Amino acid sequence: MIIFGTKGYLYQLAILTLVCGRCGNPAAHTLRKRVTKFTLFFVPLFPFSTKYATQCTFCGAEQKVTKEQAEQLQAQGASGHGGQTYGQQSQQPQQPYQS
Repeated sequence: MIIFGTKGYLYQLAILTLVCGRCGNPAAHTLRKRVTKFTLFFVPLFPFSTKYATQCTFCGAEQKVTKEQAEQLQAQGASGHGGQTYGQQSQQPQQPYQS
């Protein structure tokens, strides 16, 4: 008998202050990376899906972004200035959260 499945991990990459596209408020947005890994006998072996998204902390709206956009937002947050970034990035360690 072979036991296989998937396991999800959620990484918080940055916290940025952006203007929300839904509510229009300049609020904190979390930049997140969701990785789904294939498991064999409950051991995660390799990732087969990676998705990036930002979520508004004011209204809860989530917007999907590409890998390139996520890297750009993360770089803007690290430098402390950029297009829509108003605040500073909060340094959070990358810890997996089971989804």
